[in-house]
Amino acid sequence: MDYSKIPLAQTVVTLCKWHNIEHVVISPGSRNAPLTIGFTNDDFFKCFSIVDERCAAFFALGIAQQTQKPVAVVCTSGSALLNYYPAISEAYYSDIPLVVLSADRPKHLVDIGDGQTIKQKNVYGEHVHFSANLKLDLRDEAKNPKQDEVPIFKSIENKLERILGLQKDIQAYNESEIHEALNQSALHSGPVHINIPFDEPLYDTVKDLSIKPKPYKLPNRNQNIDEFELRPCIDIWHHAKRKMILVGVLAPNSIEDKWLQELADDDSVLVFTETTSNLHHPDFFPGIDKIIAPLKAEEFKALQPDVLLTLGGMVVSKKIKAFLRQYKPKHHWHVGPHNANDTFFCLEEHFRVRPNTFFEKFMPLISHHTKSDYKRHWLTVRAKRRKEHQRYLETIPFSDFAAFDLILKAVPKQSQLQVGNSSAIRYTQLFQLRKDIKVFCNRGTSGIDGSTSTAIGASVATNERTTFIVGDLSFFYDSNALWNNYIPNTFRIIVVNNQGGGIFRILPGHKNTDNFDTFFETKHTLNAKQLCHMFDIEYYSVADKTNLENELKSFFSTSKKPRLLEVFTPSRDNDSILLDYFDFIK
Repeated sequence: MDYSKIPLAQTVVTLCKWHNIEHVVISPGSRNAPLTIGFTNDDFFKCFSIVDERCAAFFALGIAQQTQKPVAVVCTSGSALLNYYPAISEAYYSDIPLVVLSADRPKHLVDIGDGQTIKQKNVYGEHVHFSANLKLDLRDEAKNPKQDEVPIFKSIENKLERILGLQKDIQAYNESEIHEALNQSALHSGPVHINIPFDEPLYDTVKDLSIKPKPYKLPNRNQNIDEFELRPCIDIWHHAKRKMILVGVLAPNSIEDKWLQELADDDSVLVFTETTSNLHHPDFFPGIDKIIAPLKAEEFKALQPDVLLTLGGMVVSKKIKAFLRQYKPKHHWHVGPHNANDTFFCLEEHFRVRPNTFFEKFMPLISHHTKSDYKRHWLTVRAKRRKEHQRYLETIPFSDFAAFDLILKAVPKQSQLQVGNSSAIRYTQLFQLRKDIKVFCNRGTSGIDGSTSTAIGASVATNERTTFIVGDLSFFYDSNALWNNYIPNTFRIIVVNNQGGGIFRILPGHKNTDNFDTFFETKHTLNAKQLCHMFDIEYYSVADKTNLENELKSFFSTSKKPRLLEVFTPSRDNDSILLDYFDFIK
């Protein structure tokens, strides 16, 4: 097997293998050639080549989202690693493990006018859990006649380091930093950065490793919680007649059904679930905005919980955030192995374990269910909202709202749904999805960038069929995501094209003016047809209800290529239809 001749490259690749990093997304470059040689010549690694670095990082994020294991992204020096930043910030706030391996110039070539060179040390700041800045290998001058071409100060530095016998220390330092970075990515389930300086020549290979990394034992990361920590909360729980559980982003199958049933059996507990929570029970409360948007002050008071227990990641619903900030619970506890967001400014406990681990300890300690009419009352409200929801759908013309109703009903069974941000995820939240559909969305930073790339990466890492629903601006923003040789034939994209950023029409502002159309809504006349032709994707389009219903009947059938369906909706009607919805269901 061929290895890079550079010991530092050998060390990085070898230790990634020790830490079981299987997936490696590489953006072509020269300075990162030693890493590319090492990864692509070892069958242990599954390597992908993605030219656009921003797309590459989101593609890797999609893989890590599905595998829940660290995925490496490899780039050359200069602005390349800055293009990773949007995905890095998303990974940081979504608790998704990414390992950035950025090649760099030696430090004596930084800030002297050398090409493709920036200050790469600690470039991601506080958006990574660890930054490792590795040291350059020392070279044997006797075996490298070109050493004389190196500036005098570097030669002196190298001689001094040799005199002090620091080559072994450098190797030990680099190994330690790499281990620490990879440990932190797995421990925090988040991004880390390893910056790796390489000197030329970059392409030389050898048949045998020149390094012998020291044996290393991976730390035990088992998380647990004891009864002593839970006792004060148990007493509060028993006495509270209104308990609310709010679930944000959560991986499928995170909580056993028996614990969900225990919660559902308690009349004093309401479980509000977001679409991205992937939790389902007949007595839970999906469609949060549908339930609380029409409420009046006295109804909000009746809903105000004594205890709020939050699980999972980011919450989409602005309305539930506004409600709980104004009508604060007496107690707010969060369960999760990573960060606890004080979203409602009243957080008092954080249990640093996974939700299922928490309920395994917590539920057996509950001696009784509190008598309350809390859940019964709000189940009645939920039933009324659902009835009015269906009535409203029968009254409206073709629009974003009507399109999402038809699309979500047509998503194949036992499949995965990836959703773009902005309007797409907010419309999806208003509908009740089937239990067999797994839902994902980049809610860490809630940006429209990278949604398509993430969905494609996710589709590569799962055996499930993947459908991606996205708005037009988000889709066109990330159109380079289609420059990708790995898209499965089963992958389906549905672009809801309302010719602009329709969500801005819902927000307060002066609408239907040239200023609004240009600088807020961003009106356009683009369509995806030529993009699909260029990237060899089957293209279909519809602009009314009948054609959409007919197209959806065959859109998910077996094909030899990925498919894209573009749904054109009337841009001037969507905002009033959505706003009128909340008045209608009161």
